Parts: sequence; C-alpha cells; structure tokens
Amino acid sequence: MRDRFLTGLIGYPIAHSAAPAMHEQAAAALGARCHYQLIEVKGAGRDDLRAMLDGIRRLGFAGVNVTFPYKEAVVELLDDLALDARAIGAVNTIVVDGARLVGHNTDATGFARAIEPLLATAPRGPIALIGAGGVGKAIAFALASLGVTELRIFDADTAKAAQLAAQLQDRHAVQAISVAAAVDGAAGLVNATPVGMLPSRDTPVPDALLRPSMWVADVVYTPLWTPLLTAAKAKGANVLTGRDLAINASADAFKLFTGLTPPHGAMANAFDAVMAARYSAPA
Repeated sequence: MRDRFLTGLIGYPIAHSAAPAMHEQAAAALGARCHYQLIEVKGAGRDDLRAMLDGIRRLGFAGVNVTFPYKEAVVELLDDLALDARAIGAVNTIVVDGARLVGHNTDATGFARAIEPLLATAPRGPIALIGAGGVGKAIAFALASLGVTELRIFDADTAKAAQLAAQLQDRHAVQAISVAAAVDGAAGLVNATPVGMLPSRDTPVPDALLRPSMWVADVVYTPLWTPLLTAAKAKGANVLTGRDLAINASADAFKLFTGLTPPHGAMANAFDAVMAARYSAPA
C-alpha cells in the first residue's frame, strides 16, 4: 500500500492556508507521509494553469486542491470531472489518475456536513447567498441538496448570479438584485466571497442588515472571526465560522488523494492549532 503522498494547493493568496498542517498531520496519524506544497501564483492565465497542471501530472503528485481564483478556470483544462463537479461547474480538488486529471468538488460535500446541524434546528425560510463564484456555486448546490425553501443569490457580477440561479431554478433559486434584497427577511445568510479575508477588513453585508433572528455563515477562515461574523454575533445572531467547512472539505480531498480515511480529530486539531497561533475569538 502506498504510504507517501505529494499533494498541494494552487491559488492566490494562500500563504495563510491551514491545509498543509491538516493534510500532513492526518497522514502522520495514519503512519503515512504527506508533503503538501503551496503553489501560490498570482494572475495565472489559461496557459499558466495548463503548464502547472502538466507539472502536477508529471511530477508524481497524488493530486492538488484549487482555491480562489482558479476553481472555475481549471474546469476546462481537466481530462474528466466527477458528476458533482460537472454539475457545479467548479473544482477544488484534482486527483491524478494515471496520466489523467480528474476534477472533484469537496466544497459542496464539506459545506453540506458543516451546515446540516444548523439547518436542522434553525427556523426555515429563505437563505441569502452572497457570491456566485467557485465556492459560491458549491455552496448553492449543497444548500439545494439539503432542501432549502428559497435560495437568493447575489453577486456583484450579475451575469454569474443569473447563471447560477438558472442552474438551480428547479430547486427554488433566484437572483437577488442587491445584497439588501437577498437578506431582507432571510432566515440565514452565507458569505461565499473573499471579502473579509485578510488583509481585507471589509464586510459583504452592511451591519444594519443583520438581525438576531437569522443565522450567518462565512466561508472565510483567515481570520476565523471575520468582520461579518463579529458583527452578526454582536447582534445576537447564530453564527458558523469557516472552520467546519475547511476541515470537512480537506478530509474529503485527503481521501480522494490517498484512498485513506483521515482521522477527523487529527485534522481538526491541526486546523485549530494554526488558528490559535494567529487569531482569537471576540469576547
């Protein structure tokens, strides 16, 4: 059985990523070795991405993760797509299968597991999704799979929001004309944009639109407590940080890369150690 794995992450900016610690410590807990290489490239075009993927194919990688801003751009450069990734139109995990590169989406599976307990206890109602890019698409499909009553999608790129709403129109998804329209009367809110990720200290939703009766989730985990979540907590809203999404998505990717089931505790401890060294929760 193979016990040494070369994996990594393509994106920008990614120096803050907790993924190397999670993957490497999960492997160590299983008696295996994993090196997780950050491949940080700014402004990569199609040819740049193709060259990187050719390198992944040739250099002995078991696979790589893909993050902002390349989750959609890599789709057409792969040899095959898993059914979920094909439906979503975005990839965050690429597995090297012989000479073939196969795209998967563990953002969707990871977010579904993270949000399901909250949805089980929260009042039902419309959910506002801010962001229709790579991770936004995955989250929209995850929420649709969990049977939300209405999904209101807003993106500053109106064409992206319209396309995603059209993809899910049979599952009660609509395009919102503004952040305010998406959030008005919503039972829950998900930020699927990089707004609030350091060095940004902005928020995708004005504080005045937040209410104590709603829940608020953020995919950003650098910092874990984004300006959005800090404001939502101050309003008395139930909040979900990006922690569980990050851990779950990484666990699913690890299994795809290695064929091994990672110990959840080892991944969670690795993530928490990285966060503890950098950030603290608000009082």
